[in-house]
Amino acid sequence: MVIVSTRDFRANQGKYLDMANSGESIIVKSRDRGCFRIVPVSDDDTVYSKEKLSSMIQHSKAQIESGNSFTKGADESGEDFVNRMLCTK
Repeated sequence: MVIVSTRDFRANQGKYLDMANSGESIIVKSRDRGCFRIVPVSDDDTVYSKEKLSSMIQHSKAQIESGNSFTKGADESGEDFVNRMLCTK
């Protein structure tokens, strides 16, 4: 793990971003704002704009209001619930 000041990070951004991209843990420490970990975005991460996320939420709310949604039964396992949703589509 490498801990750097904000000043050092600003002066050597490329170096630290390359290190993080290679798997090194980079912690940027600021006196005023706290500490931050620099990590690369992975394939498992999903990044949406505020507008896209808002649109997706509104779409989901409309589906629920129209009755196009699923409810998990009290005695139903999570796996059974997901399988029921996938088989119903």
